[in-house]
Amino acid sequence: MTTVHGTTLDIPTQDGVVDAYLAHPDDGRAHPGVLLYMDAFGLRTSLEAMARRLAGHGYTVLVPNVLYRTGRAPVVELPDFIVPAERPEIFEQLFPIIQELTPERAVRDAGAYLDWLAASPLVADGPVGTTGYCLGGVLALRTAAAHPDRIAAAASFHAGHLVTDAEDSPHRLVDRITAELYFGHADQDASMPAEEIKALEQALDTAGVRYRSELYEGAPHGYTQTDTAAYNGAADDRHWRDLLDLFGRTLG
Repeated sequence: MTTVHGTTLDIPTQDGVVDAYLAHPDDGRAHPGVLLYMDAFGLRTSLEAMARRLAGHGYTVLVPNVLYRTGRAPVVELPDFIVPAERPEIFEQLFPIIQELTPERAVRDAGAYLDWLAASPLVADGPVGTTGYCLGGVLALRTAAAHPDRIAAAASFHAGHLVTDAEDSPHRLVDRITAELYFGHADQDASMPAEEIKALEQALDTAGVRYRSELYEGAPHGYTQTDTAAYNGAADDRHWRDLLDLFGRTLG
């Protein structure tokens, strides 16, 4: 792994200005771009550390605060370590904010993020990768569906509600995707039960999408997030192996 530089920056969108974090190898060269989508708790120190770790493997990684319409990150006050007893109060504040990020807004924002990556001298020419966690897994899939010519690979880890009754449910969009996909499901996740995983896989099979969908046994929802009690070291290590394998095969 190489030396990595991290910095904060602002990205203009049709609806305002996104605050974001950028991590990239400190070697003066362009590297494949990756759009990393945050979990519901938002852009914070632990997500910046994930971006730097990924950048150390040779990628330029952008982490936008997707809830920027409410304010700069953190959009709600967070403890240094999030325990189960604190989650209800935090989500009581977050749910209304997250609901304002409609699919239409998310896709419009994704275009701005991808435009920024395409224009940056730190990013190599060509399609980019995306990875998302929890809420971010949904956004990664929507981005791959909305911008098939710009996304070569998309990963989703412990994402919930990938299958819903809505007309624009993520699983109903997969026939638009040309990227290779990876799903790392938590087996202790009420937001993505076994029957919904099966429905997602059926939709992917029908669409002919290249994908791997795997169950991380013993892993709770949020298993990659080091600043929460849901963190699971073994599952997180597996996540890094699977993510780097996907990007190593698809991002030049």
